[in-house]
Amino acid sequence: MRREGFLCLTLGLVAAVPAARADVMLIADGTLTGSAAGPNADLSGLTGSLENGAAANLLGGLGSGIAYAGGDTFLALPDRGPNAIPFNPAIDDTASYIDRFHTVTMNLMPAAPGAPLPFTLTPTLTATTLLSSATPLVYGNADGPGALPQNTPNQFFFTGRSDNFDPNQNSGNPADARLDPESIRVSNDRKSVFISDEYGPYVYQFDRATGQRLKSFALPGNLYVSNLSPVGDNEISGNTSGRVANKGMEGLAITPDGKTLVGIMQAPLIQDAADPATQNLLRIVTVDIATGATHEYGYELTAGTGASDIVAINDHQFLVDERDGKGLGDGSKAKVKQMFEIDIAGATDITNLTGAAAAAAAVKKTLFLDVVAQLNANGIPSDQIPSKIEGIAFGPDVTLDGMTEHTLFVSNDNDFDVDTSGPNQFFVFGFGDADLPGLAQQLFVPEPASLLLLGIGVLGMGVIRRCRAA
Repeated sequence: MRREGFLCLTLGLVAAVPAARADVMLIADGTLTGSAAGPNADLSGLTGSLENGAAANLLGGLGSGIAYAGGDTFLALPDRGPNAIPFNPAIDDTASYIDRFHTVTMNLMPAAPGAPLPFTLTPTLTATTLLSSATPLVYGNADGPGALPQNTPNQFFFTGRSDNFDPNQNSGNPADARLDPESIRVSNDRKSVFISDEYGPYVYQFDRATGQRLKSFALPGNLYVSNLSPVGDNEISGNTSGRVANKGMEGLAITPDGKTLVGIMQAPLIQDAADPATQNLLRIVTVDIATGATHEYGYELTAGTGASDIVAINDHQFLVDERDGKGLGDGSKAKVKQMFEIDIAGATDITNLTGAAAAAAAVKKTLFLDVVAQLNANGIPSDQIPSKIEGIAFGPDVTLDGMTEHTLFVSNDNDFDVDTSGPNQFFVFGFGDADLPGLAQQLFVPEPASLLLLGIGVLGMGVIRRCRAA
């Protein structure tokens, strides 16, 4: 088995499913529990507490989404905040947690001889960016619009609180302050990020440096619900079509050319779930970034109870993270955490299809990685595997046993609860060209500083053997 090597920094069917590829292997893992601001604290600069008593700068949940940004830089996304603390069932115990993303440096280095894995991974939090709008947002709490004390006349923050919506609009209203972020991707110029959410579902573009919203993408109308409620169960019972509450657009990919976003719903739409032919059918939505044009494709669940992320292999092939909710945090043993390869080339657009016609058009899928089996094989028992394996991203290449290996970073959402769900964890899997022969790296625009460091490294150490755009 490939075990020793050194790091090569790079800048940037539904039918029977065959066994996972044998050469995909766990090469490193790491955890992140704090920052320079202290244990369990992020770098938002926020002070004080939320309505439920949790710290406003609480670090957690940051594995809901993960994105590669070139070099050793990743962006990690928490969801709507620490709502596992009972305090107000009328709003599903959600609080005015300001939505944010974190910048994390992933130091991936060769391990010492005899170590259980060939590499060590040390994640370091370097920045926290709060998400906001330059125009007013609707806050539905008792204090009315502008209730967040951090708001200014030109900056209105998105929050996870479930009652921050306009009841006279459908769930796709971009003026709603509520946002439940679930996946994140970086633009090719690295100046902005794209985030998908569960409340709308929404797909927004934000300035990476400031966190201010730049653009809202209109999604197909069949994804939205008409009757809104701060209580998820009430929202589900009050609608006959649209996304299921808390199971909206869980995953988001960006094609390597940076032109298309590809989102996947966590669960079947209400109308699809009501039909036996499509009760396991998820909707994949492609969005042309320049024009806003959308298409829908079908994905049939065969292993897990939902999909948690999607990442682009190239402009038509993708990896889908399909999982159940079992494992650490659920008090049970993990069973299904699997990555499936799909191809939408030539697939049928199912935007206007329902029932058997939509089901028949579902894309074929092939098992790429069984996460539970891999972690078990490396001594991690099923009851210690995080229940919410939710973020996936391709990362930098490494050299192992003289061969170039690609990497897949996998992250978990610990629900801001280290005691129950463990820390924010990152697992790194290595694989070769033969495992994903169509893999195309995202075409990031080079950064001058990175190019300078690259030149110094090549001339001074001679250890950088292969580079791609950063």
